[in-house]
Amino acid sequence: MRIMQHCLENGSFSVPEGIARAQNSADDFVNAHNLARSNVGVDPVTWDNVVAAYAANYASQRSSDCALIYSNSATYGENLAAGSAADYSAADAVALWVSENQYYDYNTNSCADGKVCEHYLQVVWENTTRIGCARLVCNNGVIFMNCNYFPPGNVIGERPY
Repeated sequence: MRIMQHCLENGSFSVPEGIARAQNSADDFVNAHNLARSNVGVDPVTWDNVVAAYAANYASQRSSDCALIYSNSATYGENLAAGSAADYSAADAVALWVSENQYYDYNTNSCADGKVCEHYLQVVWENTTRIGCARLVCNNGVIFMNCNYFPPGNVIGERPY
């Protein structure tokens, strides 16, 4: 299983139509994920308070530095993002991960050479049914967001859907 991280420093991507900006509720994270999942015919995910507690606990550990370091969970998949805009939202983070879909080739089940697409694959991983996410303003003013996924995706050699 491969879990990837990603950093956003400038907010230079677009949020999909129908997703509100500057919202950060559980529904906002779930809805943004499910929009991407519906685009590939994958069943929706639901919010899980246990997974969310894990995400919140890990986010709090990053409050002093906002470093995009994996939690190295053996139980959950994970996507990380950080942004400096005050209104950096759940929809922004998920849109960032989903924007990697352009680099995924379903026929070869691989990312384009030199490109990253594993964050997108985790978002749309068919066997993932539950998510929990957290958003935290770090001591340095950067906004840290993480989503955790159960069961985790990105299993090497398996297709996401």
